[in-house]
Amino acid sequence: MTNLVRSNFQAHPFHLVSPSPWPILTCVSLLSLTTSGVLTMHGFSFGQDIFFIALLSVIGSASFWFRDIISEGTYLGNHTLAVQRGLNMGVALFIVSEALFFLAIFWTFFHSALSPAVEMGAQWPPKGIDSINPFELPLLNTILLLASGFLVTYAHHSVIQGKRSGALYGITFTVVLALAFTVLQGVEYTVSSFTLSDSTFGSCFYFGTGFHGLHVIIGTAFIAVGLWRVLAYHFTENHHLGLESSILYWHFVDIVWLFLFISVYYWGS
Repeated sequence: MTNLVRSNFQAHPFHLVSPSPWPILTCVSLLSLTTSGVLTMHGFSFGQDIFFIALLSVIGSASFWFRDIISEGTYLGNHTLAVQRGLNMGVALFIVSEALFFLAIFWTFFHSALSPAVEMGAQWPPKGIDSINPFELPLLNTILLLASGFLVTYAHHSVIQGKRSGALYGITFTVVLALAFTVLQGVEYTVSSFTLSDSTFGSCFYFGTGFHGLHVIIGTAFIAVGLWRVLAYHFTENHHLGLESSILYWHFVDIVWLFLFISVYYWGS
């Protein structure tokens, strides 16, 4: 009887995770992705094929991993208040690490812009490069992202207040605006007069905006999963950690874009 009681009740509020294959599979997939990416850039045979297989493996492993986390929090009741605090801290630390990543990009940009080398004509943008007009597509994308940030915040407050329709409309329009931003970013790349290999300016521009675009795509998927979970009645007024995490990530994406628009598009041009 004592053993039965101990197996059904625990004396702490934390979740002891069951053994799972997804963390190690995700790590192996990421290692394969980075390795095959380098091999592809150097023209190795079958490097591109391995890259796409590794990419599918990363997406699959992460999807199954998140599926298990959703089951633990929604159906099994393992996400107590203590667990939610830990997950919130994990998401916050992850976003801090992403902020430091973009700090390195901005550092490189300003290092080159404030003291341009002689090889670039001692000017910024370098001689021969026509920068993108910040008041055309970049300004439109800024409006789209700011509007999406407002809508996703409205959806968050709707969830807290128990207004299901407001949450659905807010998240749906957020996803639509995010997809529009990604499409317009692609259009901007196609009409740009310079490339990634055009001096430090091209490298910094495409590295910064490209990685931000990747974060937009990831954030869009993150919020789209939140939309599906709202449709499936997974969230309550007091327990919607997955949606909160996606919203926090999206606000981070918005803030980074504002810095990119002001420094790279406006000041850097």
